[in-house]
Amino acid sequence: MARSVVTAERFAKGMTFDEYVRYAGSAENLAREAFGSYLPDGGALGAPRKDNSAVFRERYTKARLSDEQAAAIKWLVAQPNGPAKILVISEDWSSDCRRDVPVLARLAEAGGMELRIFNRDGKKVLATRRPDPAAAPDANHDIMLEFMNKKNGGEWASVPVAVVYTKDFQELCRYIEYPAIYNQDRIRARQQAARPGETEAQTKERGMREFAAMQASPFFDLWASAAIGEIISALYERLVAGEK
Repeated sequence: MARSVVTAERFAKGMTFDEYVRYAGSAENLAREAFGSYLPDGGALGAPRKDNSAVFRERYTKARLSDEQAAAIKWLVAQPNGPAKILVISEDWSSDCRRDVPVLARLAEAGGMELRIFNRDGKKVLATRRPDPAAAPDANHDIMLEFMNKKNGGEWASVPVAVVYTKDFQELCRYIEYPAIYNQDRIRARQQAARPGETEAQTKERGMREFAAMQASPFFDLWASAAIGEIISALYERLVAGEK
């Protein structure tokens, strides 16, 4: 197995959640490119980045683990070689990151774990499916390459990524993009499909409107909670059944 680039020294360079929220609204971050298809105007690669710091702050304020989730992560942390650190790869333009990163911060707090957040990209947004660390030395593409999302016969540099480690950086589990109960591809395909009588522009506008409404609905909180349940269950399986 190739040696991981995630060392104690590299992990320490990541941002805490509070640092990440402040960074999201900083001039440095706002000068970076965004992935525009997730913006209200449906732009493309290289779109202007918006300040999402208030969104992260609001979602963190309302995010709560259930009593069962909180008790379970405390039990897991107390076990020999239990979880101690969480590495997160994020981009604030991603609705999946805005959904999950705040509740991942709550998970870390509940278990007394150390959490560090890394941007995926540098000044330029990733324009290819597979990152090339040499082409973007200001990005964290070398970390991203360790945690590619393999699905549908291909692989993608999907965010968010959450990787849970023991205190000595033995990987216990990883979570990528969205929980299994959220069939995002099918839902988005339906939202983006043309309706009878719509122009192309009308279809695009309606699809983005429906997507924004879904983000504001209780289902985003439901899927965030499901992500935590999925991670906790994977940790329990690893500790009681060992590595697959």
